[in-house]
Amino acid sequence: MIKRIILIGVCLLITKSIFSQQQTIESSPNDERAIDSLYREDQFYVGFTFNLLFNRPKGVSQSGFSGGLHLGYTRDMPINKRRNLAVGLGLGYSVNSFSQTLFIGEEEGNEKTIFASLEDVSYDSNRFTTHLIESPLELRWRTSTAKSHKFYRVYTGLRLGYLFYFNSNFQQTDNSVSQTKIDELNRFRAGATFTFGWNTFNFHFYYSLNSLFDKNARIGEEPVGIEVAKIGLMFYIL
Repeated sequence: MIKRIILIGVCLLITKSIFSQQQTIESSPNDERAIDSLYREDQFYVGFTFNLLFNRPKGVSQSGFSGGLHLGYTRDMPINKRRNLAVGLGLGYSVNSFSQTLFIGEEEGNEKTIFASLEDVSYDSNRFTTHLIESPLELRWRTSTAKSHKFYRVYTGLRLGYLFYFNSNFQQTDNSVSQTKIDELNRFRAGATFTFGWNTFNFHFYYSLNSLFDKNARIGEEPVGIEVAKIGLMFYIL
């Protein structure tokens, strides 16, 4: 599913880029309507990341590819006369997949969540997927002008979110376990973000400020915890 969503995101990004280039070609350098003294920057974003899990319990590791797709809208609000310093506040959607060796199941009868390591277990695949609604809050610095959309940028801030859907899927020969109801999840998410780059390509970093699971999630006596980091590219569209 996540591969299909990423493919759709890439197609939308390419279509938007072509349309933006056509608009640029059709605009004359002498057309005063193309110059906006109250311009704003980077209203829409599309990002692709490689996801990492930190502070994992003993016996839990990552295996295979873990990726994410992030898209949304940010209201750019310049705070100085030159308009190269701004605050950004927005709303977006994020889907992430994590391939790892943390088994999440359920006890029969009482529906209590089971957490275990698959370190010494033979299986075909094990991953969990998260879907979030997010609100980025950024302090933005850039070298843009009203006439140029190619510039350096440095954006830093927080990304607050709510994890509205979670699915853990374990596949083994003649056996599969899918778990969506996890009471131990920290559904309200908070992370620090840092983005920098030039023109189209911008490197993006995210690190969660709270663990994915609460203190009740344990393997034996050890807390599961887990903190999420994301590293990738972010594309901005006016």
